[in-house]
Amino acid sequence: MSRYWSDIVSKLQPYIAGEQPRIPGLVKLNTNENPYGPSPRALEAIGQATDDCLRLYPDPAATELRETIAARHGLTADEVFVGNGSDEVLAHAFQALLKHDLPLLYPDVTYSFYPTYSLLYGIEAIEIPVDDRFQIRLADYNRPCGAIIIPNPNAPTGIGQPLADIEVLVATHPDAVVVIDEAYVDFGGESAIPLISRYPNLLVIQTLSKSRSFAGLRVGFALGQRELIEALVRVKDSFNSYPLDRLAQVAATAAIQDEAWFETCRKKLIASRDHLVAELEALDFEVLPSQANFIFARHESRSGAALLAALRERNILVRLFAKPRIADFLRISIGTDEECAGLVSALKAILAA
Repeated sequence: MSRYWSDIVSKLQPYIAGEQPRIPGLVKLNTNENPYGPSPRALEAIGQATDDCLRLYPDPAATELRETIAARHGLTADEVFVGNGSDEVLAHAFQALLKHDLPLLYPDVTYSFYPTYSLLYGIEAIEIPVDDRFQIRLADYNRPCGAIIIPNPNAPTGIGQPLADIEVLVATHPDAVVVIDEAYVDFGGESAIPLISRYPNLLVIQTLSKSRSFAGLRVGFALGQRELIEALVRVKDSFNSYPLDRLAQVAATAAIQDEAWFETCRKKLIASRDHLVAELEALDFEVLPSQANFIFARHESRSGAALLAALRERNILVRLFAKPRIADFLRISIGTDEECAGLVSALKAILAA
């Protein structure tokens, strides 16, 4: 520990991102990236915006992008907040909306940035256990709390909640902000966006990293009634007035407008996921029901660590989480059909050895 650090630094447990090695021929199924590229219209927009105007600051309000997102979801622009990836949007939400006298609630098996942000911002949090099938039991959240955050679908399990159940959760806690983190909702989940007009305590957060293939560009957004959005804007403008550069703004706008490309890639990935699930189940894997662009699976007789290492020897990366309840589960991102076939072939060889 450095004597120059602030007190909080030594107490932090930073989020650990999936590794990004540069190895030729690597099959990379460990970071939930979309195997299909961004919309060609988005790439064209980047090309057109790459000019002398890059010497000027971007629109700090990202007005056109927010209007585009709002139009797609039947909202107004002042009900939309955008940020540098959904992780930044989540960080602002933790600071602006989730710190109260009563504790914040979230699942014990969930996105590991939640405990990181809780510690960073000094938020008391209680982890609510998922059940034996790794399902979030929303009834368990019927207790005094300052706020709630739920990923839907959950990560790393991929399991989703029906919209009707989410509405009960939001309605049951009218005095607490309920954040629904929908990073993976486009792959089979039900979005809570239609509930926003009826519930002033609901904030929905999404990202363009997954279903729009923008992991490398960093664009995320939050949707909610004006009071919640204003809180996020106040934190953002006290931290960084220009979180989205000019290229990110024009590319994201074009990507959202290209509905045909979005639907084509989304449907291809869902079909690949369903096929991979069937292949793994035939190899004696237990695969949790996924509504995400990844699956969460464990083998009936092989440890997760052993499979992870054996796949890595074959230049295939998947992810393992060192938590007791899920230590043997592999989180496997859905790649192209060719990549998924290579994974299955490698697993067959490993299991036969």
